[in-house]
Amino acid sequence: MRPLVRNAALNGYLALTRSLAVDPQPLLRSAGLANTDLAIHNKWIPADAVAQLLELSAVVTGEENFGLRLAEDRRFSNLGPVGLIARDEPDVRSALEMIMRYLHLHNEALHIGISETNSLVTVQLRIVLGTPTECRQAIELIVGAFHCIIRSLAGYTWNPVTVCFMHHAPNDLATHHRVLGPSIRFGEEFNGIIFYADDLDAPNTLSDPLLRPYTRQYLEAVALPRPTADVDRIRNLIEALLPTGRCSLQQVAHSLGVDRKTVHRHLARSNETFSSALNSTRIHLAQQYVGQQNRPLTQVAELLGFSALSAFSRWFRGEFGSSPRAWRVTRNHEVNRPGSNGSSTLEED
Repeated sequence: MRPLVRNAALNGYLALTRSLAVDPQPLLRSAGLANTDLAIHNKWIPADAVAQLLELSAVVTGEENFGLRLAEDRRFSNLGPVGLIARDEPDVRSALEMIMRYLHLHNEALHIGISETNSLVTVQLRIVLGTPTECRQAIELIVGAFHCIIRSLAGYTWNPVTVCFMHHAPNDLATHHRVLGPSIRFGEEFNGIIFYADDLDAPNTLSDPLLRPYTRQYLEAVALPRPTADVDRIRNLIEALLPTGRCSLQQVAHSLGVDRKTVHRHLARSNETFSSALNSTRIHLAQQYVGQQNRPLTQVAELLGFSALSAFSRWFRGEFGSSPRAWRVTRNHEVNRPGSNGSSTLEED
C-alpha cells in the first residue's frame, strides 16, 4: 500500500515553480499528479509522487534547494487539524507530543522520533515510502517545515544547536542558513534537528488556554489517534539492530518483550510481514548510504546488516537493478549534470 500525504504538503508549490519561470503542469503530469490533486482541499495524494515531483522540480528549475525554499513559509495551517490542536498546547513539549500522536492524519510516510540525552533533544525525521524513490528535496522540505514549527512555538529568536542531513551539501548554503540558522551538518547518520532540552519546556507563544479544550474536543471527534505505535517501534528496532548483525524476528520480539506471534500480528494489521518491513527499511537506508559518495560500500553493507559485501551487492542488484557501485556512479552523474547544481564527488571505496 502506498503511503499517502495531504496535498497541503505542496502548499506554495505552484507559486514557487512559476516564480522560477517554469510551468508546473508538465511536472505534475510527469509525477503522476493532476491539477485536481492540488485544487481539492485536504485531498490525500501518494507520498512517493510528491517526492518525485520535488526532485524533478529541482532539476528542471535548476534550484537545488527547491524543497527548502518551499518550507520557508510553512505554518501550522499546513498541518490542518493537527496544527490546530498543537498550536494551543501550553508548551513546546506538549505541542510536539500532539503532532506526533496525530501525525498519521496528515502524513502516512513521515516518521518522527524524539529522544533526550545529556540536556539535548534529538528529533529524527524519516520518510518511509516503501519503494526506491529519491527524497532529498522532500527531506529538506520536512526538516525546514519542522524547524519553522518549533520556532513558531518557542519564539522567533529560537535557534537549534544544529540541523543534520544525511545527504551532501549543496554548492550554495545561503538558503540553508537563511531558513535553518548558522549550524548545519551534512553527511550525518540521520536527518533532523538537535536543540536544548530546556527548549521543550518553553511556553508556547501561540497558545490560547481558553481555546484548548475546544480544539482537543474537535480533533478527538473527527479522528481517533493511532491506537499504538507498534509498527513504528518494530521499524525503529529493525533500523537500530541492522548494524549489529542481530536483526531477527526473535531479537525484535525480545526487545519488545513479546513473542514472535505478537510481532507478526502487529505487522499484519498494516499488511506487513517481518521480511517486508526488514526489506523496506533496508531499501530506504540503502538509498541514503549508497548515495553518500564518500561512504565505503563495505561500511554500507555492515550498516544494513549484511555479513559480506557480496551478499549486499546481490541484494542491491535485485532491488535496484544494478550494482551499488554502478548506481552510485549514475547518481553522481545525475547530481552533477548541467542544471542540477549538484556538488558531490565520486571517491574510491
